[in-house]
Amino acid sequence: MKSSSNRTIQIAAALLILLVNSAHAQGPALKPEKSTLEVAIAATGPLYLPLLLAADAGYFDKRGLKVNLTVLSATASAQALLSGTVDIYQGGTATIHANVAGSDVIYIGAAVDKSTLILFGQKGITTLEGLRGKTVATTSVGAFGEIAMRKTAKEQRMEIGKDIKLLYHKGPPDALQTFVLNNADGLIVTPPQTGMAKSKGYPVIVDYYQRGLKIIGPGTGVARAFVQKNPNTLKIFLMGYLDGIKRAIDDPRAAKQVEAHYTKVTDPNMLEESYQEGKKVWNKDMTVDPDAIKLVLEQSTVAKAADLDPRRFFDNTLIKEVNRDYASKLFPGQVK
Repeated sequence: MKSSSNRTIQIAAALLILLVNSAHAQGPALKPEKSTLEVAIAATGPLYLPLLLAADAGYFDKRGLKVNLTVLSATASAQALLSGTVDIYQGGTATIHANVAGSDVIYIGAAVDKSTLILFGQKGITTLEGLRGKTVATTSVGAFGEIAMRKTAKEQRMEIGKDIKLLYHKGPPDALQTFVLNNADGLIVTPPQTGMAKSKGYPVIVDYYQRGLKIIGPGTGVARAFVQKNPNTLKIFLMGYLDGIKRAIDDPRAAKQVEAHYTKVTDPNMLEESYQEGKKVWNKDMTVDPDAIKLVLEQSTVAKAADLDPRRFFDNTLIKEVNRDYASKLFPGQVK
């Protein structure tokens, strides 16, 4: 009788532990101040894969938040963010540029904090010096392709605009096309276009991941006033994003299916390479590193931008709370 009673207590205790762990896995119960978020993204490649997967899998919906994703150029996204037609710009440097210009927009999270950019040359061009007096295809003005090129050129005592001319494009696919058609001598892009360039045998001049280039891209850019009015909504967004990172890491097959759907890339080898390129830079704690902002400011063409304090461009308050209450349980031992 006593043994039966002890076993009942043990079962009850085990069930209680399961319930507690389940509650932890779900994260804190938050009620969003806003039921729908309009989110602009700069691309649909592997850097954005956790967000795309989270949206498709319903990770935001389960917490009472509808997230509408729209692909917009960096310039259009920044303007939409400032006008209020977009609540979040999940992208690169546009948030920094808008802040430098006087708009009170900031990052509240960095889903990626390392660069996957690769600089290619046409066949026979294997060094940066080989691009002197030539052209390099990149994405939009002020994006990380330009930032990285300016930094690398300075290190080699060269100057963008004088020694190397950049050809700007709407996005990586357009830049790749210009390069493949031999209308540019160099190309600087991110996956999956990097995989496409490699598959065609173009030589790699600089692999910026190997160089350890710190960036924020995509980062979660918002108006500071929006943060103050909608903290729970943004926490839910960050939690859903973290769910997407977790799923993308744990379920490569599902992740690659989502990427194939959005990018229209169907080659299994390219999808695998693209997936691995994304996986190595997804930021599980999503905190913003001021050094990544400093890099952009130092390469800015705006007078005295390099003198600005990087801390004015971000606020880690919400993501630190999400890390403490949720990410630390989602990624035990990896996030505090």
